[in-house]
Amino acid sequence: MNLHSKHIAGRVGAAGFFLALAAAAHAQDAAPQPGQPSTEAAREALSKKEGDVDQAKLLKETLTAADKQYSLIKRGKVALTYDLNYSYIGQQTIEANFTDDKLTLFDIQNTRSHTITNTVSADYGVLDNLTGNVTLPLVSKYSQSEKFSGLSNAIGDVSLGARYQPFALSREWPSLTVTGNVRLPTGRSPFKTIDGQGLATGAGYTSFTAGVNTSKVVDPVALFGSLNFTLALPAKHLSQQRSGLTLIEVKPGPSIGFGIGFAYALSYNISTTLSFQEAVSARSKLLLRDESTGIVSTRKTSMQTSGALNVGLGVRVSPQTTLNFTVGVGMTSDTPDFTLGMNLPLHF
Repeated sequence: MNLHSKHIAGRVGAAGFFLALAAAAHAQDAAPQPGQPSTEAAREALSKKEGDVDQAKLLKETLTAADKQYSLIKRGKVALTYDLNYSYIGQQTIEANFTDDKLTLFDIQNTRSHTITNTVSADYGVLDNLTGNVTLPLVSKYSQSEKFSGLSNAIGDVSLGARYQPFALSREWPSLTVTGNVRLPTGRSPFKTIDGQGLATGAGYTSFTAGVNTSKVVDPVALFGSLNFTLALPAKHLSQQRSGLTLIEVKPGPSIGFGIGFAYALSYNISTTLSFQEAVSARSKLLLRDESTGIVSTRKTSMQTSGALNVGLGVRVSPQTTLNFTVGVGMTSDTPDFTLGMNLPLHF
């Protein structure tokens, strides 16, 4: 979520502009005009003629138009955004196999992964309250462990989405945005690489996410929150070797996530944000086939919980451009240890 205080300030400014415009028009019509020949002529000139605009009606229409403001981009407009993100994951995994109740394999692996993601997003205003979005990430990943060290550069998972605001912005009520997103497996799948090398740049399956975002300005603080739910399609027709078995299918479990936070305007050009995000993913099913016997077995992963605390800084460098910097700290073992991010709107 970007800085909602900026959107609200724009809305209030627009309302004030329309109010001032209506008041100025009313004052101009009511003011005496120089060079009027007589009182009767003045009365005739000031009397309402057929087709004249009623000031009360004009004021009502102006107020109505000012109230129907949305935080999304205007209809027919295009906005491009560039995101740069770095994340680090350091983890220790233990691999153990038991045969006839005897430990036949025990291995401890220390893995360190550095990932840089360059993302370009394009937004198009279908309506004033409906925006379409496409996201293209380019991923560079360096992974290092006792068994393998290497660098991978490839496209990530392309996302198509939409944002919809059912209600116009209001001072009394929080703003509400409904979101929908589909992520396509265009990146390098982790189920089609050599196990343990960590060169994947995508999730390896198609997923659908639906959510809702809300925000409320309590001057000078903007409060915001989000809730989303994700379902994924199975990844089939696999042939990855894992511990002497062949992985043939993965059925990812559903996940639910939420986020809360606030943004505070330190000055007209500087603002800061603090937010917390958490996601809980159900257990995934892995179908493994023993090539020697042809027997297919099912294994389940453990439930995963990821949580991150994010601190952001926004710097307004021009009336249309705000640079946003974010530092995130992982709160659970299923989350990157830390992340660094920069968001830059692109204007042409």
